[in-house]
Amino acid sequence: MNKHLRALTEGAIFTALAMVLSYLEIPIGLSFGGFGGSISFVMLPLVLYAVRWGAARGVLVALVFGMLKYFFSNGWAVSWVSIIFDYALAYAAVGLAGITCRRKNGLIYGGLIGAFARFIIHFISGVTVYAQYMPEDFLNIPMTSPVVYSILYNGTYMLPNTIILVVLCVALTYPLRKYITGSDISNYFEK
Repeated sequence: MNKHLRALTEGAIFTALAMVLSYLEIPIGLSFGGFGGSISFVMLPLVLYAVRWGAARGVLVALVFGMLKYFFSNGWAVSWVSIIFDYALAYAAVGLAGITCRRKNGLIYGGLIGAFARFIIHFISGVTVYAQYMPEDFLNIPMTSPVVYSILYNGTYMLPNTIILVVLCVALTYPLRKYITGSDISNYFEK
């Protein structure tokens, strides 16, 4: 098997795993009177793949997952722009975890980078697309700024997701060190 076929195969497997995990989520955004957002484990397979294969492949696999999530896992949007921001771009941003590809503690730092990048995209979506839906108060705080609203709203689900992701990345760094660094296949492809 050549390296590109291996990367493609693993990308399909990790996308499928993320899709399965997308059905095991705790919806949280709606409980705050908002539009969406949930706590789930979907970022973990995307970060694992990106850290192993790099940012370019990571972004592509995460983008594919984001679109599949919208179409097959109860995606919700107010317009095509919110589909692009909240699914395509937000999950593609998780693939930026790949900039820590094959580095020491790359999984941990990659998890932080991927989660933060996703938060930024959701934040931008909140400030632009969802600003018109800003309530008068949110979490018992008067809302006068779409910036504050977007930070608070997206923080309600992205902060728990980030904490869960980083804890899992810390727990998996040692057991998966050969996978993460690619040392399990480096000798195989050098022959």
